[in-house]
Amino acid sequence: MAGYRRQLYRDDAVVLRVQKLGESDRIITLLTRRHGRLRAVARGIRRTTSKFGARLEPFGHVDLQLAGDPKGEHGSSLHTVSQVEGIDLYGKRFLGDYPRYTAASAIAETAERLTPVEREPSLRLFQLTLGAIKSLARGEHATTLVLDAYLLRGMALAGWAPALTACAVCGTPGQHRAFSVPAGGAVCPDCRPPGAAHPAPATIDLMSALTTGDWVLADATETGVRRECSGLVAAHLQWHLERALRSLPLVDRGAPAATAVPPPVGAVAEADGVNREKTE
Repeated sequence: MAGYRRQLYRDDAVVLRVQKLGESDRIITLLTRRHGRLRAVARGIRRTTSKFGARLEPFGHVDLQLAGDPKGEHGSSLHTVSQVEGIDLYGKRFLGDYPRYTAASAIAETAERLTPVEREPSLRLFQLTLGAIKSLARGEHATTLVLDAYLLRGMALAGWAPALTACAVCGTPGQHRAFSVPAGGAVCPDCRPPGAAHPAPATIDLMSALTTGDWVLADATETGVRRECSGLVAAHLQWHLERALRSLPLVDRGAPAATAVPPPVGAVAEADGVNREKTE
């Protein structure tokens, strides 16, 4: 628009993804506290003399000054990073830890998919995403538990939470033994569709615990229960997203908290592609 001047404004954000742009720039996808998901150009960031250094890497919590149109009123989609300070660069802690790196990648990809509209404020999703990254960095819980808790709570924010304490179809209360992703969660015997799964009761209990934050129960669960929970959570999420998350198949489902596992050959490059995509 003629006469429009780009505004300078500040916000803090979680870095979700970086993409190459030209010879020396990058497009940074950010989930900000006050302005929702934004894309911003960091000019010259790939030069050795860049003033941004390594502060704009995936999973970092940063404070930024941006130039652009925060309200989206003038048709400009890309912002420009003019200043950045690292609050906590969590990505550095994940580089040698394949399970935590891939779990963080899945969190970042999910956050981007749950914000289809740019600049739409979502403070609760920002807080949830930052909290999950912090929890991974602290290593207090198994990486898969942190990831599944994030996915379940993210789906709740989006209105897709699976029914766990009542039948998803008729609303009959109770812990039902069947689980149907298309039906919306646990289903009673009368409403159970063909092909419904029959998870262990402990699996439904774990899903409920992760949703409500009952870490005492969650941390005490066995590996088999966690794997079954992860399968149901991933299936439910991807059903509603209508497209698979590329990072989920790479997540190590058997590693305990804060345990470094050597990555399979080529796997890190594939996972890294979720957050570092080349812009042609």
